[in-house]
Amino acid sequence: MNYPSKKITIVAVAVLLSIGAVAQSTNWKVDPSHSSIGFSIDHMVISETVGEFNAYDMIVKSNKDDFTDAQFEVTIQTGSIDTKDEKRDGHLKSADFFDAEKYPTITFKGKKLQKVEGNKYKVTGLLTMHGITKEVTLDAKFGGTVKDPWGGTRAGLKIWGEVDRYDYDLKYNSVLEAGGLAIGQEVRIECRIELVKG
Repeated sequence: MNYPSKKITIVAVAVLLSIGAVAQSTNWKVDPSHSSIGFSIDHMVISETVGEFNAYDMIVKSNKDDFTDAQFEVTIQTGSIDTKDEKRDGHLKSADFFDAEKYPTITFKGKKLQKVEGNKYKVTGLLTMHGITKEVTLDAKFGGTVKDPWGGTRAGLKIWGEVDRYDYDLKYNSVLEAGGLAIGQEVRIECRIELVKG
């Protein structure tokens, strides 16, 4: 009988499991007062309309200082869209666009946060909007981590890129008298995220 080796094996497995548990225990939460999820889209060909979503939640798990092991999920309340125009916001929430009553949330499930060079990253994940899920890759800049005056640790990310709204069956539009479409097809995303550890 070789009981000592079995005990060693059991101890080794327990240690590995405990290490894995610790690796998954570092949580980060978004600080909404220092974060924003914004977008812009061409309007009348010559200009842009900008807006943001005011209600959202983000769960991030990461142990590495450079966040390359990050696992994250963002849930946005579709009805919180805000373009500083109540009538336009109402139209965007309607069935012509987001259909917020039927599709109350937009989600992004991050699959990979890859360092490209220095603090430049690529974010790849599954974006679900209007009942359709597509994989998208966005650019990102990692601002690093810092100790705040209250003894906590914070991290900063900027994420931006373009999404084709037609991919999500958001095709409402109108044709201008001079030609061209009143509303652009590409939506530019720009997010500034500040996270708090713990």
